[in-house]
Amino acid sequence: MQNVLIIGAGNGGTAILKMLEETKYLKVTSIVDMNENAPGILLAKQMGIQTGSDWREFIDQNLDIIIEVTGSEAVFKSIRNTKHPDTVLVPGAVAEILAKVFKEKEILIKELQEQTYTHNLIFDSTDDGMIVVNKDSRIIIFNKSAERITGVPADEALGKGILDVIPTSRLPKILISQRVEANKEQILQNGCKIITTRMPMVKENGQSIGAFAVFKDITRVVNLAEEITNLKSIQVMLEAIIQSSDEAISVVDEEGRGILINPAYTRITGLKKEEVIGQPATADISEGESMHMQVLKTRRTVRGAKMRVGPNKKEVIVNVAPVIVDGRLKGSVGVIHDMSEIQNLTRELSRARQIIRTLEAKYSFEDIIGRSEEMEIAIGQAKLAAETPATILLRGESGTGKELFAHAIHNASDRKFNKFVRVNCAALSESLLESELFGYEEGAFSGARRGGKRGLFEEANNGSIFLDEIGEISAGTQAKLLRVLQEREIMKVGATKAMPINVRIIAATNVNLEKAIKSGGFREDLYFRLNRMPIHIAPLRNRKEDIEPLSKYLIQKLNQEYGRNIEGITTEALERLKRYRWPGNVRELENILGRAMIFMKLHETRIEVSHLPEIFETEQKKDISTQFLELDESANLARKVEEFEAALITNSLQQFGGNKTAAARALGISIRNLYYKLEKYKIEDVGLQ
Repeated sequence: MQNVLIIGAGNGGTAILKMLEETKYLKVTSIVDMNENAPGILLAKQMGIQTGSDWREFIDQNLDIIIEVTGSEAVFKSIRNTKHPDTVLVPGAVAEILAKVFKEKEILIKELQEQTYTHNLIFDSTDDGMIVVNKDSRIIIFNKSAERITGVPADEALGKGILDVIPTSRLPKILISQRVEANKEQILQNGCKIITTRMPMVKENGQSIGAFAVFKDITRVVNLAEEITNLKSIQVMLEAIIQSSDEAISVVDEEGRGILINPAYTRITGLKKEEVIGQPATADISEGESMHMQVLKTRRTVRGAKMRVGPNKKEVIVNVAPVIVDGRLKGSVGVIHDMSEIQNLTRELSRARQIIRTLEAKYSFEDIIGRSEEMEIAIGQAKLAAETPATILLRGESGTGKELFAHAIHNASDRKFNKFVRVNCAALSESLLESELFGYEEGAFSGARRGGKRGLFEEANNGSIFLDEIGEISAGTQAKLLRVLQEREIMKVGATKAMPINVRIIAATNVNLEKAIKSGGFREDLYFRLNRMPIHIAPLRNRKEDIEPLSKYLIQKLNQEYGRNIEGITTEALERLKRYRWPGNVRELENILGRAMIFMKLHETRIEVSHLPEIFETEQKKDISTQFLELDESANLARKVEEFEAALITNSLQQFGGNKTAAARALGISIRNLYYKLEKYKIEDVGLQ
């Protein structure tokens, strides 16, 4: 963590203080202003940060960065002449820009909060229940009416699987079929009967991103109808609902004789109307007691009774309720659920979840585009690593293609016919990550699934598991992961016995793990286990020669997605792309090319400079030679030459993203000589991600 001194505690300095307090990589050690009542001074005191009125009292060799926000040129020059050579001085103009960016960020956050509040207000104000699930069947919206109708609080439903909250929901089927189901009846666990419409949410490319259901409580309507008229008078009105239901329904009168069945009843039991209507309620039972007769005797609802019905002795579950009008028993209504259908649906859902989770790796080394030396080295290392069972650590900035390498390594290994499981460690909460990775036993915690759950490591047994964003996992999960690497076994949550496992781990991170170890955020022993076979994937700015083949490939890919026929990119536009630093790497390149194609006219076939957005260098390169031209009284030629050489080496490492081989080549020295000078001038690694 780097120490920062802020000089100037006005609005700009206050904004910078707030911004830096949100990052874990920088620490504000003190803030200085001549005005003791400046807002930044008052805020710093509340935070327990050292304050003062004279910046000279705080200048020492422990400072890494000084941010000058006074706006005074004289103060800036004085600080520059006084500070330690290794301390970075950020001028007021840059600090002002940072302050504006931070203020804009706060405005955007506030706007997002207002929009979220408005959307929630709209969802919660409707009388209809509304439930929205994502592509993994997890609930992301659960409005007030849904709480009222289902009897489940929103905070208990959000984030859970829809079948864990509403076992009878058909939303997972809608995700697969992508078909609308309009005005369907459904009975909830609390006995509430609803009319629901279910709709899929699909992208333009046909990919399912979720589904939602809008439903009304019709229980009150049915009860009101029963209070107004007798069973005979409402039979016609209810028959349309009953006939359209996918659930098998049978109705008997107060004597226990059948008066109504629907087509689903015939389909499940194999009995026709003439075999049931007017016949005793026991006519359809092959094994078990008639629940209709039991309900007519006791006037109490029966739920979940198992029996066998029809000539084929179909195994079913029956729910039967009495029909009471004006205090008088008029009959009973039974709903039959086919056990085989429920079991088949459960198996299909389990299989679908397994297929989605354990999709085979899609890419090979032939899909990795790159002809630069850096990319050839990385591909060569990855091919060598694929032939061994060693743990692999992929390192590189976001958007460089780490997951692509993971797919290719698995497909080139002897595990390619087994499962390849992908896990985004940053996308799962700390409490959820452990149970997802290692699984849990039945009863391990409140809400645990009956029979327990297989973890992702168990799913990937004999295959590979890709742990993306490995630097984001908690200390507790790091300890369990270390056990997997050391002992080749896992311990489920709530288990008392370890389970042996044979999984190759491919980890990836864009975090500087070495700094995380120093700050206590990452275990050093786990780092050494993971870092056995590190592969560095260079950022796009360090391999500009790859931009041309990447652009050609991405244009072909986007042509298929957008239905266009773009032939390529002009030389001028390509040179424009090569001058950009690409902080977003290949992902940003695809975004810019896609944006250019969207705004191209139909008759245009090649991407030109005019189609590209305005791209400017975000970092101003300083002319490091000018800072050594002025000699002070204590300076001499040898000292200035050493300072200039150290600055040149630092600048070269920054330019090549920490790649020492490329930096040495650009400086015209050997790699051994470079390491000697790094040690001599005490220059730490620069630019590594």
